[in-house]
Amino acid sequence: MDPVTISLAVGVASKAFDAIKSGFAMGRDLEQMSGDIGRWMGAASDVDQAEKQAKNPGVFGKVFGGGSIEATALQAYSAKKKLEEQRYELKMFLNMTHGPQAYDELLAMEGKIRKERQETVYKQQQLRKQIGEIIAWLIVVIVIGGFAFLLASVWVSRAQASIDTQPKTFILRDEIE
Repeated sequence: MDPVTISLAVGVASKAFDAIKSGFAMGRDLEQMSGDIGRWMGAASDVDQAEKQAKNPGVFGKVFGGGSIEATALQAYSAKKKLEEQRYELKMFLNMTHGPQAYDELLAMEGKIRKERQETVYKQQQLRKQIGEIIAWLIVVIVIGGFAFLLASVWVSRAQASIDTQPKTFILRDEIE
């Protein structure tokens, strides 16, 4: 994930969290706010995944994305801290309004959402990343192979040209006898 995607995830999480807070203020229960909670948890899961990806970039990410890897890691870290604050605030709301068991239910719901996103969204992202790296490696191999073929053909043609330009001596049969 790039910094823009992380910013979008934090934006989604913040809007969902604001909706959750206003829902608690209006006395709504968890079931009525499940959509908002699901959006918040999905965004929190996306930020966690971005942090994991920033810690373990691919080969081409390490080579060509030097500065952006650090920027992504820093943004993911700050987003994670913001989501931790929201999670704590959500825990306090739930403990005060519904008791400690409500937060346990919320954690179970979050685990389910993370597992679903891991099985669908993140696997697809990983597959796209792997396909991109394979294509990039193929391009590198083709370019290097093409360059090597070009050098070899130039070398062969020069060698052939030097053979063709050397004077040839002919020995006549009459001169041998």
